[in-house]
Amino acid sequence: MVDFVGRRQELATLERELQKVAAGIGGERPGRCVMLRGRRRVGKSRLVERFAERSGAPFLFFAATGASPRDDLARLARDAQVSTLPLAGLVAAARPENWDAAFDVLAAALPADRASVLIIDEVPYLMDTDGAFEGMLQRAWDRVLETKPVLLVLIGSDLSMMEALNSYGRPFHQRGREMVLGPLNPAEVGQMLGLDPAEAFDAALVTGGLPLICAEWPRGAGLWDFLGEALSDPVSALLVSAERSLAAEFPPQVQARKVLTAIGSGERTFTNIARAAGGIGATPLQRALELLTDKRIVAGELPVSLRPSKDRRYRVTDPYLRFWLHLLGPSMEEIERGRGDLTLARIRENWTSWRGRAVEPLVREALARILPDDRLPAAPAVGGYWTRTNDIEIDIVGADRAPIAKELFFVGSIKWLEQSIFDRHDLAALHRHRAALTDEPVPVVAVSRSGVDCPGLDATYGPGDLLTAWPL
Repeated sequence: MVDFVGRRQELATLERELQKVAAGIGGERPGRCVMLRGRRRVGKSRLVERFAERSGAPFLFFAATGASPRDDLARLARDAQVSTLPLAGLVAAARPENWDAAFDVLAAALPADRASVLIIDEVPYLMDTDGAFEGMLQRAWDRVLETKPVLLVLIGSDLSMMEALNSYGRPFHQRGREMVLGPLNPAEVGQMLGLDPAEAFDAALVTGGLPLICAEWPRGAGLWDFLGEALSDPVSALLVSAERSLAAEFPPQVQARKVLTAIGSGERTFTNIARAAGGIGATPLQRALELLTDKRIVAGELPVSLRPSKDRRYRVTDPYLRFWLHLLGPSMEEIERGRGDLTLARIRENWTSWRGRAVEPLVREALARILPDDRLPAAPAVGGYWTRTNDIEIDIVGADRAPIAKELFFVGSIKWLEQSIFDRHDLAALHRHRAALTDEPVPVVAVSRSGVDCPGLDATYGPGDLLTAWPL
């Protein structure tokens, strides 16, 4: 079983909401709602179930399947039978035929004299295009559910649909508190696996901080030991999690899957993505990119600069999915026939270049969290800078806003290599590239995995410094 490493804050948030429900008993509307969203396999369901079990409150956990309304309602009746609600038998006996009736009988089954928890998982499966389910949920909440001392927890993996549930103009707008569960951050991964800071970043990139994958990483084991073991097992979480998530996200959208594969292979520009996706036309490519960005699977980023730019670059936001698409997915047939050793050798060959690019978003996020410190000011925007021809590329640009900044606060370079330190040649290159971005002598920063060996830098950061961005 996976430990709840780093989930204390999320558990505490849910516990506070339940305490507010309990404090409202005897009032007109003691009920409260939490809408929890997060990518697939980050541990949302298990977090909420653990919270409910620990709370001591009676609870019902229902997970929609998306098969059909009739099947989901039948499953609700079955889940009610194994719940700890004292009157759960009402749900099974009533056999509701629609969600209006189901919410009525659920409200009747909830105790009036003590706090309880009602959990509905995979809510996007229940949401239809005409908003009927949302309307029924809103009516039930306003009419009967909110009048009971219940904490209603709505869970979903489709980020855009869960955001829409609480958006202006939708029936359930402002009726619940939004909560986001992300993957384990690098500090949490390092703590869970017993790794030093540099190794923790490697593990975070490969696992994406997904608890199921981290659970298969032996505590204290190195990257290559873990990969060797995982690649010898065709059903390891490292190998199957991405495929399962993609199948759930894109059953009909074949075009989007092709585009995602192209981006995962390393293509970042619109033109190169189109070519790698089989010569897809501009309009369908744009639609696919919009779908992928709406789902937060892909990010389209512009350079941070004092001047406007149209040179958008795309990347896969989840480092594990990025790793799988580039280095594992293309080799699945090879792995399934027992030749994971060939895949491992290929990963070794590509690891340094792949990691150098993949670690950049984590470094930028860490700096945005750490600053201000005694070396650099706070930067509302931390991004990068590049030109269309890639002759100028700056890994880190701190500014007052993005992508078109009014003021630049610092620029920096990332050198993430085991055997090579940041030296005067790297600093000279950073100065040259800074001159292409601004005439101002803005501070220069080095982020290095293996240390720095040159004067003239305004700030330096290593893996241990960056890991403090995520306090445990």
